Amino acid sequence: MQKSKEYFDRLANKRARFIKRNRYYYRDLIKFLKYSVPQDASVIELGCGIGNVISALPNTNKVGVDFSDKMIEEAKKKNPNVKYNIDDIENLNHSQSYDYVLLLDAINSLNDVQKTLTDLRMKLCHDRTRIVITYYNILWEPIMRLGEILHIKTPSLKQSWLSRGDVRALLDLARFEVVTEGERLLFPKFFPALSWLLNVFIAKLPILRRLCLVQYVIARPLPYERKEYSVSILIPARNESGNIERALKEIPKFGTSQEIIFVEGNSTDDTWEVIKEMSEKYKNEWEIQCLQQPGKGKGDAVRAGFAKAKKEVLMILDADLTVDPSELPKFYEAIAGGTGEFINGSRLVYPMDKEAMRILNMIANKCFGVLFTWILGQRLKDTLCGTKVLLKSDYDRITANRSYFGDFDPFGDFDLLFGSAKQNLKIIDVPIRYRDRTYGSTNISRFRHGLLLLRMTVFAARKMKFY
Repeated sequence: MQKSKEYFDRLANKRARFIKRNRYYYRDLIKFLKYSVPQDASVIELGCGIGNVISALPNTNKVGVDFSDKMIEEAKKKNPNVKYNIDDIENLNHSQSYDYVLLLDAINSLNDVQKTLTDLRMKLCHDRTRIVITYYNILWEPIMRLGEILHIKTPSLKQSWLSRGDVRALLDLARFEVVTEGERLLFPKFFPALSWLLNVFIAKLPILRRLCLVQYVIARPLPYERKEYSVSILIPARNESGNIERALKEIPKFGTSQEIIFVEGNSTDDTWEVIKEMSEKYKNEWEIQCLQQPGKGKGDAVRAGFAKAKKEVLMILDADLTVDPSELPKFYEAIAGGTGEFINGSRLVYPMDKEAMRILNMIANKCFGVLFTWILGQRLKDTLCGTKVLLKSDYDRITANRSYFGDFDPFGDFDLLFGSAKQNLKIIDVPIRYRDRTYGSTNISRFRHGLLLLRMTVFAARKMKFY
């Protein structure tokens, strides 16, 4: 450790020069972090060097840590707006939890990666912390060595060259779970037009992306114990009068307490009158809220209902009851046990009733699943199942940051999925059995709404993949 410290102390007054030579690389790293780390999050960077990255983030509560006295001395001179601590990543004295822990281009230099990650889990993480790790692609080792010889890259001591599988395994051993991972920078130098083409577009393509210089992973600490929550079950209902009482009869009891929120959406039948009648009939059995939708579309209904929700977990159950209410405890268990943070129903695993989904709808759903897996960086099989579940605290963060995408989704499904991925929530599919309708007809137009969904997917790809 002492030898390494002395080595980096000697490099401290040269570090700014190497950063300047590689400013395109660092601009891209900072752009990635500004996208990935919410501005209101508390952040700590381990191995911060002279603080050029942590100081560039807009966050107010941020700390830089490095074991080199000289590096920290340079950091304080150049970036006095950041708090810096002299500490050893592998033997941390610092013990305070943060929303985001950054380990940037440092994991390869650690003597014992597993022990370090385990210590970080204990000393710096709360239940909702995210750890962001960047590391060099092992394929680039010869080029990086050449860069050191030519004095283009900061020289380093002997390093471990870890594969993607190595990093995943080490995170598993330290009780972290990967939320998302990916690659950046196919061409880490600036050249007009060429750098933009290679790094913004070609670097995102299958197979070719595996050649990128930078690999990254965002992970979360696995919970040690199960938690119990109260639950708000939102039921958007348009022309569904025949399903209202059935929903109240079939929804099972779970969680510490429950409320049911009906949001009636401009029905042409007597849905609103039935909702009022049933809320009175079942008022001793359920805590019920009844709302009339202020605007149009399911997305507007979901936002209106969630704004009135009083409980800790938010659930959506479509009033057509093609998802059996008896399935809802599965979604609750996934949240309560910490298996996931955004629980998404999947209708495309089990066999479904004969008339439940038309063949064109099924093909479109499968295509959207493939596209979303690529866009979000998390596996997703069914994007349009109406049943979705998340914590109200996470939904509030999605709402607060909705301006990034805008109010673009009349259905609500994509708004929640994109917002959850942007907040680095762990998305989990829960397979359900999809049933035929027993009352009414669908409010979805296959072709008109399908084209709208495709346009939203392209928009999301631009905002999340090609930024």
